[in-house]
Amino acid sequence: MDKIQLKKRSEVESRHKWAIEDLFASEEDWKKEYAQTKDLIPVISSYQGRLAESAEVLLEFYKLHDEVSLHMERVYVYAYQKYHEDTSEGKYQGYSNQAANLSVQVSSALSFMVPEILSIPEETLNFFIASNLELKKYEFAIKEIIRQKPHTLSTEMEELIANTGEMAESPESIFSMFNNADLKFPQIENENGEMVDLTHGRYISYMESSDRRVRKDAFQTLYATYKKYKNTLAATFSANVKQEAFFAKVRKYPSAMEKELDKSNIPLSVYTNLIEVVHEYMPLMHRYVALRKKLLGLTELHMYDLYTPIVTDADTKISFEEAKEMVYNGLEPLGDKYRRVLKEGFENSWIDVYENEGKRSGAYSWGAYGTHPYVLLNYQDTLDNVFTLAHEMGHALHSYHSDAALPITYAGYRIFVAEVASTCNEALLMEYLLGKTEDKKERAYLLNHFLEQFRTTIYRQTMFAEFEMITHKKSMDGEALTADTLCQIYRDLNICYFGNDIVIDPEIDMEWARIPHFYNAFYVYQYATGYSAAIALSRKILKEGQPAVEDYINKFLSGGSSDYPIELLKKAGVDMSTKEPVKQALTLFGQLLDEMEELMK
Repeated sequence: MDKIQLKKRSEVESRHKWAIEDLFASEEDWKKEYAQTKDLIPVISSYQGRLAESAEVLLEFYKLHDEVSLHMERVYVYAYQKYHEDTSEGKYQGYSNQAANLSVQVSSALSFMVPEILSIPEETLNFFIASNLELKKYEFAIKEIIRQKPHTLSTEMEELIANTGEMAESPESIFSMFNNADLKFPQIENENGEMVDLTHGRYISYMESSDRRVRKDAFQTLYATYKKYKNTLAATFSANVKQEAFFAKVRKYPSAMEKELDKSNIPLSVYTNLIEVVHEYMPLMHRYVALRKKLLGLTELHMYDLYTPIVTDADTKISFEEAKEMVYNGLEPLGDKYRRVLKEGFENSWIDVYENEGKRSGAYSWGAYGTHPYVLLNYQDTLDNVFTLAHEMGHALHSYHSDAALPITYAGYRIFVAEVASTCNEALLMEYLLGKTEDKKERAYLLNHFLEQFRTTIYRQTMFAEFEMITHKKSMDGEALTADTLCQIYRDLNICYFGNDIVIDPEIDMEWARIPHFYNAFYVYQYATGYSAAIALSRKILKEGQPAVEDYINKFLSGGSSDYPIELLKKAGVDMSTKEPVKQALTLFGQLLDEMEELMK
């Protein structure tokens, strides 16, 4: 039998690689900027003890802070993007380690900043801001420091914490190295009888296969491999939970969850409301699972049957060129100005398209201020991957607009709103595709895909969020997070979320072990809240047209972190401090389910 292998990085066509040279023309240029950034560390330190001297000195320091942030971001992003091109390449492992070390040194040098600003009387800070027009642009950043005063420590303690940065990232680094570089899966036999490598990137496409044997083999092979390392993975997961709890305690937060949410001034109720609303609408999820079982004609529905399209004969291969055209056309409601930038990204190598040997799994958008954004994909020719393209370009254009409108201080958007622009793109693309089909089977296929987005983005991510909430609480209560404990918690949640019409296969108990986002604690809930906000925004754009588009682009996409995330969304017309957006999204899920049930009678 023929063996299908991944290409080496050097074998990938340049037109399918991102133009990393737009960030640094050569590795020598990167090394020079690395050295320049390092040279700024003593300059930072020279301001220690001087910030209260005058508005002019405080302004000088903030300008220096911006300069250092710009250089550090460029150095860090380049090193890690080169590493992600091929995680087995020793040189770029070294670059990323150097960048991480430098980032810790810069953080350590800057650690005096917050305590020192907090030691300046508020009336003095207000006078400084009022008396210096240039300093006024930093007012929100200064006020944000004051807001977090209860959780800020002495200069010595802040420096100590900054110096623990690299150590604190160890669980995530270990998991990433294990998952992306060291972990190898056995081969499986594909639909054509060929022996093929099972990889992270190919796993989902195998799970979407119409051949049930392929789905089952991929599912069992993947989780059997993870299970071999269950104790190591549990220890790594537990170490990450413990370091999060440590920093929460040091910063005087009741829990790691509250510490993470407070970074963006998100009320704890937003997290708990999400879980409560999803539980309230859980019967819809169980109904969807029952419909899937019925339409697939199975006496037993298994976990490996969840991703295969219900309408199999509508499943077509979509090339990357076709995907770009579909996304461009689907985002017409956002206007010509938005789509000009989108086209620029498509035509000027912002995107690293295909999987290669050693390449980081998954997809993301990233970049450094002053240079266009970048998108990493591992594109497979599926509809799901078309939506991934729309999603990641949503991130990229959010970054593009914020960077263009704001100074570096406020250009980076907060994680809470990070998924809104990306999923708004997906929702608009779906409406476009649904709107142009009159074929019953194609419509059913698209409806199923839309239903799957709700399942995977609201229900699944909320299940992840609940898993995090439970495991972090257990650890805080002194319980050991062993592999068996983690598997049992995860199993119970699957039973709750999927209901009685599916077999909860024992392999799924290990799924917690392969979720990279668990190493970025209390992150995943924002996929579900972001999706809910995106559904609300897409409806406004489709209903109201240009006025809604202008609010969306000028007040939200161009808002960066110039205001709190909840407030930025309110300006665009969505209030995430209430339960309503999640309820509205799940009500739409119910309507789509009604239509699907009617269509497939």
